[in-house]
Formats: sequence, C-alpha cells, structure tokens
Amino acid sequence: MIDINQVTKTFQQRGRENYKALDDVSLTIKEGEFLSLLGPSGCGKSTLLNLVAGLEQAKQGTIQIHGTPARTPGPDRVVVFQEHALFPWLSVLDNVAFGLKQRGVPRKEREALAMEQIKAVHLGKFADRYPHELSGGMKQRAAIARALAMDPQILLMDEPFAALDEQTRLILHKDLEEIWMRTGKTILFVTHNIREAVTLSDRVLVMSTRPGKIKKEFLVQAARPRDKADSILMHLENQIMEALADELEKVVKEEMGDEYSLKTNPVHHSATDSLGGGI
Repeated sequence: MIDINQVTKTFQQRGRENYKALDDVSLTIKEGEFLSLLGPSGCGKSTLLNLVAGLEQAKQGTIQIHGTPARTPGPDRVVVFQEHALFPWLSVLDNVAFGLKQRGVPRKEREALAMEQIKAVHLGKFADRYPHELSGGMKQRAAIARALAMDPQILLMDEPFAALDEQTRLILHKDLEEIWMRTGKTILFVTHNIREAVTLSDRVLVMSTRPGKIKKEFLVQAARPRDKADSILMHLENQIMEALADELEKVVKEEMGDEYSLKTNPVHHSATDSLGGGI
C-alpha cells in the first residue's frame, strides 16, 4: 500500500553544512498494518512521516500510495500530531466536524458523522465542551476523532501521546487498539517509547542515528487485544533495547563528547521510558 523506495532527505541550513535527515530508506507498509517507527531523537522518524503525508518532499527516492506518488497532502492521509491542534473557539463537536464542513458536507450529516466518532473515543458527554474544559487526554481523543471523521485510509500519528501522563497514555493505547481493530485503518506511528511500540504494533522498525536508516525490524506476534504483561512483549522490549544501545551511545557521544559512555556511565531505562529523553 505504502511503498518507500531509496528515500533520502536533506535539509539546507543557512551558513551551515546541509543536514541529511534520512539516507536511502526503503520499506513497504501493508494495507491495514499498524507499523511503528522507533529510534533516538533526531533519527528522522517524523521526517519520514511528513514525507508520507506529503508535507515534505524527498531529495532522492520515491514514496507511492497505491501506486500514486505522495507529493502533496491528500484526503487518504490524516496526521495526528503530538499537539492536539484543536480550535479553541469551537466545541468538540464543531472541531471534529470541521474537516467535513470544509468538504461541503451538509450540517446535519456532518454532525451525525462527527458524533459517531466522538462516541467512539468515549467523549459523547463532552461534545458541547470547549478545548479549555478538557484534560490533555480528552483533547487527544478529540483530535483522533477529528481524524477518523475524515475516514482516511491512512492515519499518520506523530508521538500523539508523548505529552500525556502514563495512566492516560495506557488508556489511550487501549482505545487506539480498539479503533484500529474495528476500522482496519493503516497506521504509521512514530514514538520514542518501546512499550508503546510493542503494545500497539504489528511491526516495529528501529531507526539508526542520523542520517536515519532502517536498522532492524521486529515482528510483534502477541495476541490481541494486547496485555502489557505478556511475556512475548516483555522479551521483545529487551530485544529492541539491545538494538538501540549502540544508537543511544552515538547520541551520548555526539552531545557529551567521546569521553562519556553509556557503558561506563550507564543511564538506566525502563521499558516505559521515552528513549533519548534523559540523554
């Protein structure tokens, strides 16, 4: 469904050497797959997502969706960002219905479609509330409902739960897994969090330190709905952490100098840590 072939992305920097974010990245995302990109800060995860969204253009290589080049944003793809980006002057209902209004969908129909998605994310009692009246988790639920209301083929999610507390994040993991199982959407999910990746995904791709490349692929073969205490998931978390160890070492040396090493100055990470956050 999504074919990424030998993609390289370089950013020009005024007065500085050009910055290569991605180097010769190739992968295929199957229709209906939940795939996560995981790696250190600055490895190009969000850049790759933006390329698929059509918000950026690759210097080299191609990105195709059902055989069509993804050169510009399209209705088949919707992005959910870390910040909810709700309009503060609109209610939850009007925020979720906003894209449908822009499409020219009649009011009665768009409000019905919006309410369907609002109820799907358990915000039915809050449809008339404004963003300032909602918690952080509720705002992200509304943002997901707004994306689903557009009925895209592909959901592109760029660390949508990173700013939330752990308890709220776990609840939204369950909600998102339920939505994905019900709708069969293709989801490309960017995260720093190992447990989040293995809990949600069919497949996890670990990326190397910049310029970003696909370093290793992990299939998540645990039963759904997922149980975070599943031994398969716990074993996979450890495998992914081992795959990331060298990349984290590179980040540390780049930021703190060659004299510092994680091997001699260990930074302890639990599986729920946001990788790179303490480096």
